Amino acid sequence: MKDVILHAFNWKYKDIIDKLQDISDSGFGAILIGPPLYSDPSKEIWWQRYQPKDYRILLSFLGNKKDIEDLLREAHKKDIKIYADMVLNHMANENRKPSKKLNFPGKNELKKYSSNIRYYEKNKLYGNLRKGLFSPSDFNDQINIQDWKNPLDVKYQQLQDLPDLKDNYWVLKQQRRLFYEMQKMGFDGFRIDAIKHLNKRQIDNIINQLFLKDCFLFGEVLTTNEGEVDIFMKPFLSETHISAYDFPLQEQLRNSFKYNGSLKNLVDPFYYGKALHWSRAVTFTVNHDLPLNEDFRSLLLDPQDEFLANVYIFGRDSGIPLVYSDNNESTLTHPEDHNRWVDAYKRKDIRAMIYFHNNVIGKPMVILYEYDNFLIFRRGDKGIVAINKSNEWVHADISLDGLKTPANFKELIQGYEMKLDKEESINLAIGPRSAQMWLV
Repeated sequence: MKDVILHAFNWKYKDIIDKLQDISDSGFGAILIGPPLYSDPSKEIWWQRYQPKDYRILLSFLGNKKDIEDLLREAHKKDIKIYADMVLNHMANENRKPSKKLNFPGKNELKKYSSNIRYYEKNKLYGNLRKGLFSPSDFNDQINIQDWKNPLDVKYQQLQDLPDLKDNYWVLKQQRRLFYEMQKMGFDGFRIDAIKHLNKRQIDNIINQLFLKDCFLFGEVLTTNEGEVDIFMKPFLSETHISAYDFPLQEQLRNSFKYNGSLKNLVDPFYYGKALHWSRAVTFTVNHDLPLNEDFRSLLLDPQDEFLANVYIFGRDSGIPLVYSDNNESTLTHPEDHNRWVDAYKRKDIRAMIYFHNNVIGKPMVILYEYDNFLIFRRGDKGIVAINKSNEWVHADISLDGLKTPANFKELIQGYEMKLDKEESINLAIGPRSAQMWLV
């Protein structure tokens, strides 16, 4: 079973098709693509994709409807699932007169449709493109969020001038139709963007539809600390059944790998409420909001700590890991990010981690050694994970009870090999600021 998700952030759909073989060879089971809803095809900047103009058309800088159909067909040939990034909370913030701002797609777009109707019909998902989709009565008041810790403000006010959709009958009907048509196209799942800004009625309107029962659904409940987890994540988990980005675990990783932090906190973070349940967690060290949004850059791990944290995420027994791979979008303002996540999907260390993960799915996690600066655990009888965040070599005596012996083990990241005989224990050496993943 392959379940690891590649977030092909801001990749053109044709480029994804060209790289499908490499993606498959790396062991991925799914790809999360950029938002496919209609946005300005001429605008390269990534945030344009998160400002839809119309639900009824699949067209953006990333590609058109045919590109998406080709991607779905070719990915499914390789047993790779395709998830779409869906923006439901709001529509585009466009430079229009106040009296015209809440008409979508708007008079000018409708003229554009009619002047080239064959082109837009080719990219149509559903509906009548000679009529508008949303009007001012479909939007909440144009008041920006002021209190980011007040759930009512977060759900019913605007996210930075983005027109905030109501939960009225017409809007809910269009959103149901949107997901129905996309599922019919062949999408295997959906990420729901900014889901903490949607109310329960809006969320239930999608996640409780029978036509989505076989789709993987997960939401972005962005939290940065324990207080926000209490306000936003816990109600989401109690009121819905779908998965979410494991922001609580990402916070625990930051705290554990920082100076004076302890890896003991990673032994069983779910038990202490510091991680989502295994059945609902999409685990990650970095997602697109962290490098691209100045308010969240403090959540980024040191590059070497990010590597060590990835070993933990792929080595543990909970959640579906997500790998973020971009095109250097953040280097416009942060040149130090250059090539940090580009082509992450084919990096040797990421491939090794995915291979380990795919081979130990369902195997229980047993702690073999825990200390503030290093952690060692096994996965069933066939895998060992060792992480050392300190600046010194670590030599740890670990029990072989429960591991397959005699057997040859290979370390997947550095390529070491060792043979384990029927001994009671071995002394495992782990270099400074490094990690090992051994597989029988």
